Amino acid sequence: MPITANDIKRKSWLEVSSDSDFPIQNIPFGVFLTKENIVTVGTRIGDFAIDLGALQQLNYFEGIELTDDMFMQDTLNDFISDGQKTWRLVRNRIAEIFDEQNSKLRDNTKDKDIIIFKMEDVEMQLPVLIGDYTDFYSSKEHATNVGKMFRDPENALLPNWLHIPVGYHGRSSTIVPSGIPVHRPMGQTLPNGETTPVFGPSRSVDFELETAFITTDVNIMGENIHVTEAEDYIFGMVLLNDWSARDIQKWEYVPLGPFLAKNFATSISPWIVTMDALEPFRTKGPKQEPTPLPYLQQKGKHSFDINLEVAIQPENSEATVISHSNFKYMYWTMSQQLTHHTSNGCRVNSGDMMGSGTISGPTPDSFGSMLELTWGGKNPIKLKDGTERKFINDNDTVIMKGHCQNGHVRIGFGEVSSKLLPPFVRK
Repeated sequence: MPITANDIKRKSWLEVSSDSDFPIQNIPFGVFLTKENIVTVGTRIGDFAIDLGALQQLNYFEGIELTDDMFMQDTLNDFISDGQKTWRLVRNRIAEIFDEQNSKLRDNTKDKDIIIFKMEDVEMQLPVLIGDYTDFYSSKEHATNVGKMFRDPENALLPNWLHIPVGYHGRSSTIVPSGIPVHRPMGQTLPNGETTPVFGPSRSVDFELETAFITTDVNIMGENIHVTEAEDYIFGMVLLNDWSARDIQKWEYVPLGPFLAKNFATSISPWIVTMDALEPFRTKGPKQEPTPLPYLQQKGKHSFDINLEVAIQPENSEATVISHSNFKYMYWTMSQQLTHHTSNGCRVNSGDMMGSGTISGPTPDSFGSMLELTWGGKNPIKLKDGTERKFINDNDTVIMKGHCQNGHVRIGFGEVSSKLLPPFVRK
């Protein structure tokens, strides 16, 4: 089935600025709350939120087989479960409805008042009920930097890293959408030179620049999927800030890896950009040496050219961009990650989320965490207001943005923006 929604010549009758992340060729999916306190599944064009539940009730999806309440829910899980054919049909239809040549909704003031909202008048929600969250560790540059800092610089990568997409299972209960503040975590740390740990607020709160992909129902328990089929089960991508408490992590990670240093908060951008929308931005990833085992081998373009940036904004001050990176630097692809995830028969369901792991590039200005940017705090970053940062201060806001751009169209994710608050105080 052709992806007609990607037509670069198409323009919308809704006003869209030339630098918008959300032209009519994007058509992401999300969930929002209206001023009338109604939660609905929606999409976005320009600075307008579109109520897909209202579109369905008013019969704009006629001819597409959808359950009656498909878009009148508070998550996208059922829609994602319907699979790629339905996603593509719906996205193509939305593009038709909002095409500047289509007058059906354009000239219907009554319907427009029910369907279309200004973004400032809605509140974005978590787009899916995330049953399970897996975070990978798939940037060779990031893994090498961390290895140099904490292990043998001459053997920075662990022996398994070049053979498997390393990952761990995280906590889905503390995944929140952009705009929800995060509290500095409390935890055990081992002060330098001491032999007894102490309990208190983390002194080394960090961000991790990541993306994540959202899956549909992939397999039954015991079944594995082929690497050539994996992309069929990926609905789309979001930006992800995997908050980390480095001092807690340093004390707890041996022998079982990440735990409380990571699961206190994970922030994601609220609009899921579909793989169909990202199709024009395919690119090759880094050469994989040694050659992966046969079940992970793939040919062709399986990465995506997504420009990424991170900024820190102190309270009542201007933001400073501190990192420019790109998703194409990732060593292991999303399809390899998903294939490996199911290789032992692990079940993957609709709405599951898979984090890429920190995305670091080859140059110091492209590193994806404060740990790397300041090299463990040894080289503080100076912000526009004159202050310095080794890690994230209370009341700082971390802002991550991402977009793809070629000579024809810009497809973006918006942003994931989260403020770090002081530790939670019980009243």
